[in-house]
Amino acid sequence: MQFEALKELVLEALDDVKAKEITQLDVKGKTSVTDLIIVAIGTSNRHVKSLANSVSTACKKADVPPLGVEGERDGDWVLVDLGDIVVHVMQPEVRDYYNLEKLWEVDATAVEQMRGE
Repeated sequence: MQFEALKELVLEALDDVKAKEITQLDVKGKTSVTDLIIVAIGTSNRHVKSLANSVSTACKKADVPPLGVEGERDGDWVLVDLGDIVVHVMQPEVRDYYNLEKLWEVDATAVEQMRGE
C-alpha cells in the first residue's frame, strides 16, 4: 500500500472512533525508524485501546498488518508500528507529560550536524 493511502487509512480509522487532537509529525530525515508519527488522544483507557484496535483492524483488512502493537494491556499509551508510520494513542495526561511534538521538532540539519555529516 502506498504511503499516502496508508496515512489516510490510519486517519480515517482514528476519526471513526472519535480520536481527539490528531497530530502528524513528519520525521523523515530525523530518524531511520519511521517517516511519520501520528499522535492522537483517547479519553479513557477503553477509548485508547479502541482507537488502537481500530487502526490495527483497518490495516489488517488492507493487508498491512502492524509490525507490532505495544501498551494494550494498560491503555494509557498504545503504540501501533506500521513501519513507515508509527501511531501513538495516549490519554491526555500522558500526551502532555511526554510531549512527543516537542521531542521531534528538532530539524534535520541539526540532526546531521550532531552526527557530523
